[in-house]
Amino acid sequence: MRLPSHTRPPIIRIANGTFYRYQPTSHPPIHSQTLLDATVHNHVHPNPPLFKNLNFELPSFSSSPHNWCIIGPSLSGKTTFLQILRGQHLCFPPTARIFPYLSEDEVPARLRTPAKAIGYVGFEGALNLAPETGGPMYLSARYESRREITDFSLRDYLLGNTSLNPGPEIPGSAHISEELFSRVVRDLRLEKLLDLPVTFLSNGQGRRARIARALLTSPEVLLLDEPFMGLDPPTVAGLSQLLKVMAEKRSPRLVLSGRPQDPIPEWVTHMVYLRTDAQIGVMGEREEVLGQLRRYVREVRRGEKKEEEGMPVNALSEMGRVLKEGRVVGEMIGEKGPVLVQAGIDLGQMKPAGEPLVEMAGVRVQYRGKIALGDWENGSQPGGLHWTIRRGERWGVFGPNGSGKTTLVSLLTSDHPQTYSLPIKLFGRSRLPEPGSGERPLTLWDIQARVGHSSPEINAHMPKSLTVRKVLESAWANTFMSKPKLDETATAKVEATLRWFESELNPAYYKRIAAGETHGSIGQSSLAWSSEYLFGELSFSAQRVLLFLRAVVKHPDIVVLDEAFGGMDEAVRDKCMLWLMHGEEKMYKRTGTQIVDSPAAKEGRVHVRGLTDQQALICISHVKEEVPDCVREWLCLPEPNTGRPARFGVLDGPLRRSARRWEEIWGMSSS
Repeated sequence: MRLPSHTRPPIIRIANGTFYRYQPTSHPPIHSQTLLDATVHNHVHPNPPLFKNLNFELPSFSSSPHNWCIIGPSLSGKTTFLQILRGQHLCFPPTARIFPYLSEDEVPARLRTPAKAIGYVGFEGALNLAPETGGPMYLSARYESRREITDFSLRDYLLGNTSLNPGPEIPGSAHISEELFSRVVRDLRLEKLLDLPVTFLSNGQGRRARIARALLTSPEVLLLDEPFMGLDPPTVAGLSQLLKVMAEKRSPRLVLSGRPQDPIPEWVTHMVYLRTDAQIGVMGEREEVLGQLRRYVREVRRGEKKEEEGMPVNALSEMGRVLKEGRVVGEMIGEKGPVLVQAGIDLGQMKPAGEPLVEMAGVRVQYRGKIALGDWENGSQPGGLHWTIRRGERWGVFGPNGSGKTTLVSLLTSDHPQTYSLPIKLFGRSRLPEPGSGERPLTLWDIQARVGHSSPEINAHMPKSLTVRKVLESAWANTFMSKPKLDETATAKVEATLRWFESELNPAYYKRIAAGETHGSIGQSSLAWSSEYLFGELSFSAQRVLLFLRAVVKHPDIVVLDEAFGGMDEAVRDKCMLWLMHGEEKMYKRTGTQIVDSPAAKEGRVHVRGLTDQQALICISHVKEEVPDCVREWLCLPEPNTGRPARFGVLDGPLRRSARRWEEIWGMSSS
């Protein structure tokens, strides 16, 4: 006989538990990594207590919904919190965290352990293939038409058939019924992609594929780490509705994470807001949490309460909006400061654009007859994409997932093999010189030395063994791992950048703040940490910050920011945008609402400046708040296979403050 819901044991119960990454009673572990130059860097990992005296319970069944969303700014520990729910990290006392429902008879034997019963989907790297195959080892692999033995199809990926030497039965596929497979694939709009290699999928398609694979394991709980990041608005609306149905059926029960500025799905009932020091700020029902945060922001701004070190008000400003039936509704908790006109760009004083840097005259990318970009006609002009990028221009590139944005970036950076044969000029020259011209071929290194590029693909392929400093210095290298060509000016740029962003890049920064050191003293301290911590040790947000800095630090002719601000909270994102515009010359005051001259500018020791009128910017995003205010020209690619042409336009002001401008780009109704 099944017990009533109020007497059923919870799936997860944590009672006064404190968590650590490493054993706190022993000496902290020493990490050593031999790098390419044979230098060994040793450092002690910070091991602060995480979520001290945490109390949390996820019911197996209840009379009212319990759909949780874990929200917090960068370095607050959102992913760590989800990992704790799954049984990871050390718990003190050990009995404080239990999973009582998993011992019930109704739970299948294969789901009796938290690691099996509680699925986790993160989006920080490439699709997870079997360890023996790894993934694509170079950026252009996804654009090649030749299939390798390791280019498994999406169908193979979803069924777990990614082994080079599979046994008679595909591991993990025995419990996947045809009905379940068909439903999941249909609901996530993956039917037409099943026979494509997973390396061919766009970022949004790959995100849906990961969620589908997790659902096919039929977990009791599914943890989704920032599931809407990098998805276009229609896909966000569709995915939210799909997750709502799952949440209502409790099949599986869902726990999401998100940034403060992300709209909260209407079906979320409970929230946890995390502090920057990996402790709980506020926890409870959604409206109760939002109410407490509103009061906190109001009291701090009125001077009635002092801002807490782990609860920066600036990080809360855009919080509070709700995603309802495909639209974002509701008001933000706090008002933001004035919009900054970035890099001196204003419609009334825009300078004439300079020489062409990129010229596309009817570009059409296709694989075995299937057109991936440029599937449209242009009247009297040749079909395909016609687009010119000039010095000084600030472009926004938009379009639904799968419309070809990532393919377009690969043409700009010359990673795409078809760049050689398509009607494209980069820096005034074709990839292959015309016969008899006497021109030297334009090499990949020639092009990439003049292009700064940050994207999810770079994030997935950046070697995890590189130190923070070496990642930044690789902007001056031919490859990620080759030796950079650094002079005194370049070294000064690297060190100035590391100092400016230490709070975002140094994992031990907030531990030192907690120990009583001030922000100023840390900012003037040694940069030894940047040669000790590895890229793979950084949080996802910190990795994104570092790759953004790598793209701009050298001041290349073209800066390509492809979803570069995804994973950052509002305060960190705004700091990066200010750096993009002004480098070391400007900074936010402590409250984050006023922009002032920096000490470096006042003292005449600026090493890194913002965008100049000799550079072009291309920004790709699905979130208007992640588009720099200086963007004016825009290109919107159409839904694939519709035959509709790309659309172009010019903005009459900053995009992130105008729903009207955003709807105009997407062709959405303003009603």
